Amino acid sequence: MLTFITDGAGLMRERSVTLASEAVTCGIARITSALVRLVSLLHSPAVRREAALRPAPAFGDERQLWRLTLRVFLPFAAAYYLSYLFRTINAASAPRIAGDLGIGAAEIGLLTAVYFLTFAAAQLPIGAALDRFGPRRVQLVLLPIAVAGAVMFAASDGMATLLVGRALIGFGVAACLVAGLKALVLWLPKERLAFANGCFVAMGALGAVCATFPADAMLDALGWRGLFVALAAATLVVAGAVWWLAPAGAPDPGFSHLSARRMRGLGDVLADRGFWRIAPMSACCIGTAFALQGLWVGAWLADVGGLERAAVMQGLLAMAMGLFVGALLLGMLADRLRRHGITTQRLLAVVAGASMVVQTALVLRVPLPPELLWALLGAVGGATGLGFASLAEIFPKDVAGRANGALNMLHIGAAFLVQTGIGFVVALWPVQDGGHYSADAYIAALTLNLVPQAASLAWFLMAPGRARTRVAAELAGKAD
Repeated sequence: MLTFITDGAGLMRERSVTLASEAVTCGIARITSALVRLVSLLHSPAVRREAALRPAPAFGDERQLWRLTLRVFLPFAAAYYLSYLFRTINAASAPRIAGDLGIGAAEIGLLTAVYFLTFAAAQLPIGAALDRFGPRRVQLVLLPIAVAGAVMFAASDGMATLLVGRALIGFGVAACLVAGLKALVLWLPKERLAFANGCFVAMGALGAVCATFPADAMLDALGWRGLFVALAAATLVVAGAVWWLAPAGAPDPGFSHLSARRMRGLGDVLADRGFWRIAPMSACCIGTAFALQGLWVGAWLADVGGLERAAVMQGLLAMAMGLFVGALLLGMLADRLRRHGITTQRLLAVVAGASMVVQTALVLRVPLPPELLWALLGAVGGATGLGFASLAEIFPKDVAGRANGALNMLHIGAAFLVQTGIGFVVALWPVQDGGHYSADAYIAALTLNLVPQAASLAWFLMAPGRARTRVAAELAGKAD
């Protein structure tokens, strides 16, 4: 009887995994088909003439507004989707890469996190370039670099070339988020940015969804090398879509190059007290979500939860869906709260506090389904749009690229430190049978990471609200 019950439970679990995989694959296929039809509808001479207009459409023509919004949204959202897929793909592929090349937890942590290192290093110059050249031109320069990095990664047979390939990928997709956000700032009214940013982040979250069961199926069919070749081809297609569909935008006529005056504007952003009130909290909150989803959630589920591969994929899918739903709901909630005088900054602080509560529950091994806890933590990653919308409450449009680039640098830099740090802490414990690490190792790493999060939230609550430097206030006054 016991054997019969055990076999039945196993069959039920296998059946649920199969159904989940089929549902995700079918949903992604339908979304892709809908986007293709939508792009075909929008790609007409009349719409292309509209896209060439200066980025300030007449909002009285609702049909024109929706067409132009979709033309702005879709190409950059596709690029951000791939960026998120590259960011989170190692959660599925890392065990196979480690098995093939014989590398451990510390090396895998560094290999995955080097994406964040080059990504973060590129943010400040990318922000200035976006304000000068516009999002379309910047993307067309950088995306081919990601293609080259993915090809190099696929051809690697050692740690050195893996690191270089991964670093090139991070650099090549470094503008995907901020370029899209800059485009939204240029074309959409400020009061709709929180919702639009949430939708944009939700599209990126589909990349995290595809990094679960669909990626695992591709790994079975193509291997990790073939998967990265396929990603390189997809990135090339998206670069073509950006070139063909995205509006060029109007470069800033006041500068013919990245001059000292323009870089001084970046300095004004970094010297702004309002920026530094928000930035540490946003970086610790969002960076932790990025780092865990990009690698360590899968290891936690396997080593701490003792789950098999299929169940780990279910946990990754739950976190990815949490990210998708969280991005949409938080964007809508921020939009509603603004109408009642509640700033996006305050909502971000609430999300940061909730994230710490969920992480504490994981550390204390609270008897709740792990899929639920990781889905809630995934939703925190959806607060990325809240951080950038908070900056829109402080800075005018003409410095949006630099402000967003500076904040994204801190987001990704924090993710690099958290992801690498967890790897080194976990590696302090000996490897157990089956290649697993002790649950105590992960609990210690996550507990240590709660300290900077608590400090940054306390700083936000105690720091003066919305204080500005003189030059930043002057910029805002001119924009108004």
